[in-house]
Amino acid sequence: MNGITTCDSEITTDSKEAGRCVKSKGALRPLFEFKRAVKRPLGIGLALLVWILFIGGWHLLAAAAFTPEQLLPGPFAVLEALWGLLLEGGFGLDILQSVKRVLISFALAVMIALPFGVLMGAFPVVESFFNPLVSPFRYLPAPSFVPLLLMWLGTGEGQKIALLILGVVWFLVTLFMDNTKAVREELVECSRTLGASRLQVLCRVIFPAALPTYLDTARQMLAVSWTYLVIAEIVAATDGIGAMMMRAKRFVRVDDILAGILVIGLLGLAFDLLFRLIHRLSFRHLR
Repeated sequence: MNGITTCDSEITTDSKEAGRCVKSKGALRPLFEFKRAVKRPLGIGLALLVWILFIGGWHLLAAAAFTPEQLLPGPFAVLEALWGLLLEGGFGLDILQSVKRVLISFALAVMIALPFGVLMGAFPVVESFFNPLVSPFRYLPAPSFVPLLLMWLGTGEGQKIALLILGVVWFLVTLFMDNTKAVREELVECSRTLGASRLQVLCRVIFPAALPTYLDTARQMLAVSWTYLVIAEIVAATDGIGAMMMRAKRFVRVDDILAGILVIGLLGLAFDLLFRLIHRLSFRHLR
């Protein structure tokens, strides 16, 4: 009939009401759609909301009557403790020492893992030879090597760097191998058809094609290095964030320990954003 529209099984005769009906249906579309992109303002709002809820819940739990203040300080007490540590001067040097250890160990791990990963991903015969050795090592916890590293390398920097390398190098080999395998077969076949040698295909086709994924893999695995940092620094260490946390443990300074955890999280986030920026600037064509 003329002038009659339907909305959710209800009949309306006014064209304006029909327009409002359509708009309301669009506004009430569910947010939980599969692979539906979230608009930037909504994404920022949700990110802020989850942190507000987390910090608010932490504050309420710390302020509760049943919570010992010394064992669970609130967020403002942790920030105050962090400020005090920074004013002392020594904690700044601890942060620099920890950053140096993570960067050196991770750079060495990438230098070791990348050639193996590229060759294993490009040549199945290389994978068949090395993968039976690499795969089991991925399941060995790096902290289990601490006694051996202490006996072999002592309590100096070598032991800490070696532990951080062992924590990520096996995963890096496997992930770099998978990144290499993901290169489109058409690129390899085309270059071979045009007369490129194996070395040329490896260096000029496979490696450049997989480089963006190599960088993204490195970004993700750098987070694992930060998780092993405290373990590396609590064993016979005199400096670093982990050493500071162990000193705080002796005096039951939970606020200082949480401040150290906060700093590690902020440093990890900063390096993650740096890697994302490098990826965005280096591979503009992937946008």
